[in-house]
Amino acid sequence: MTKPLTKDDYSPSDVTVHRDPARIGRVVRALRGAGRNVVLVPTMGALHAGHRQLMRECHVLQNTVVVVSIFVNPLQFGPSEDLDRYPRQLESDVDICRDERVGLVFAPSVEDMYPAGAQVTVEPGPLGDELEGASRPGHFGGVLTVVSKLFNIVGPNYAVFGQKDYQQLTLIRKMVRDLNFPLDVVGVPTVREFDGLALSSRNVYLDPEQRQAAIALSAALSAGAHVSAQGAEAVLKTARSVIDASPLVELDYLELRDPDLGPAPENGDARLLVAARVGSTRLIDNAPVLLGAGDE
Repeated sequence: MTKPLTKDDYSPSDVTVHRDPARIGRVVRALRGAGRNVVLVPTMGALHAGHRQLMRECHVLQNTVVVVSIFVNPLQFGPSEDLDRYPRQLESDVDICRDERVGLVFAPSVEDMYPAGAQVTVEPGPLGDELEGASRPGHFGGVLTVVSKLFNIVGPNYAVFGQKDYQQLTLIRKMVRDLNFPLDVVGVPTVREFDGLALSSRNVYLDPEQRQAAIALSAALSAGAHVSAQGAEAVLKTARSVIDASPLVELDYLELRDPDLGPAPENGDARLLVAARVGSTRLIDNAPVLLGAGDE
């Protein structure tokens, strides 16, 4: 028999923080058994306005309990990446969750998530070695492993992710389909600052000059999309010219793909993706484009 929830497990009037995977699993099962829709927002913390938008999207559903996970996942960081300096600010993150009417925060330790180490992981397939995967070997195996664990621990009806990490979103959707996870994945459009820069927890690393230079990423996407009626070559040429005009931006890749990140079509829906370093900070962005849509 399922134990009744207490104020220490779940309070409808305030956010409740859990660290133990077994305990939050029990709470969510009880809530779902009572007819609640459970929506998971996986994050690594350092929450910002983009995360707030993800949380707000959850409330579109009726009778919803929102669960936000806050976990800096070591499996998705390479040896030379910023795991140690990645911002960790649990107290202020919980305050943001409270503001956005989140019901539960799951904030496990590394030992909670990987008590025996990560001996079994999820293989992302060929797409995991392309784009971000080519620059960050093993990254998407780490992402899919932790996301699959969160799905199994929390057991949500829905999971919400931002489109800024478009390759991540695409791979998670493929994993849910291929491994038969019983949930729906919702993608939310990228939230941007007033000048177009995509919101990211890593933006805090940029000094004022770098912050100004970083606008080139979103500007390149916008410029490329503006000439999409002229075809893929024009899109890429135009976008690259914007990046090349900013000497502080070191381009990693600029690619045009179909919406599932296969080869770009000659006409129709496509996705323009960019990654670059500004100083020591690596930034990514993407935008939809419609190829060959102009008047003949």
